Amino acid sequence: MKTLALTIVLALLATSATEAKEPVRLSEPVQTGDGYEVFGAPIEATGEPLRLAQIIAASDQYADKQVLATATVSKVCQKKGCFFVAQDGESVARITFVDYSFFVPTDSGGKDVTIVGTFKRKQLSEAQARHYAEDAGEDPAAIEGPLDEYAIVATSVMIPTT
Repeated sequence: MKTLALTIVLALLATSATEAKEPVRLSEPVQTGDGYEVFGAPIEATGEPLRLAQIIAASDQYADKQVLATATVSKVCQKKGCFFVAQDGESVARITFVDYSFFVPTDSGGKDVTIVGTFKRKQLSEAQARHYAEDAGEDPAAIEGPLDEYAIVATSVMIPTT
């Protein structure tokens, strides 16, 4: 009887572990193409996207303006894909979504994405920073005091499917 109970518990744990690794996709793409999906609004921006590092280097010029940027997704909220951290070399920005209206797949990490949205520089309270750290799977206790960060409030994110 104990062996059967142990087998059932191990099977449930294995199933839970497998389920936890499945990507979360709470939003459907609004556009798809050969090798990409767009989440949020369809991308209507034209022109060549700038690297995130270029935008951050000229942050005063781009503050509170719409940008078309490219970067690599370094971390994604693993709970539901409600934000991600974009990185371009040493330059980092938190990407959130306008009016919390869409999410990205939680398996988007490591992909080079194109982002359309409003660029901002803001200060996070310690509580906000800890919340973000926890959602990203990091230790929230490691955060001390408020933090300055760059951010883009995205209306669209194009993610490669390969």
